[in-house]
Amino acid sequence: MDNFYENTPTGQDVLSEFEVNLIQASTGKRFANYLIDVVAYLVIVWIVAIIYFAIAGLPDDYGNDSNNPLGTLTDRIMYAVVYAIIMGLTEGIFKGKSLGKLITGTRAVNMDGTRITFKTAFLRGFSRVVPFEAFSALGSPSYPWHDKWTDTYVVDEKQSTLPS
Repeated sequence: MDNFYENTPTGQDVLSEFEVNLIQASTGKRFANYLIDVVAYLVIVWIVAIIYFAIAGLPDDYGNDSNNPLGTLTDRIMYAVVYAIIMGLTEGIFKGKSLGKLITGTRAVNMDGTRITFKTAFLRGFSRVVPFEAFSALGSPSYPWHDKWTDTYVVDEKQSTLPS
């Protein structure tokens, strides 16, 4: 039986032709991802709300939040948590892609180019709801807090060479 390794010259790296090359997504693509993902999130929340109120009915005091000053704060916290869960689930299920990333041809990956785990996807999702986190994405290249805190990049798939 022939030994495959006999014919490989000593010191030659067999995988050298599969070098990982990560090209960060442009700030414009990152912004497009954000806009598309926020619109998708709002559509999902709107559809769920319509279904919920169709089944449960509107409350008697619907639209009268003037009596509850914490109502707005509670609503915002709830929406932020739901956004974090939706983004975490989406990136976890689709291995680093959200609807925005699917459309723009980008993907969230670990620093070494490997696919992110569900845990990392959820950490990215919850990192996004930190106050003023969106402002951390300003600049070029864009490297927002949710990338820094989870040791991830958003890369352009067409320009990058990712591990299989």
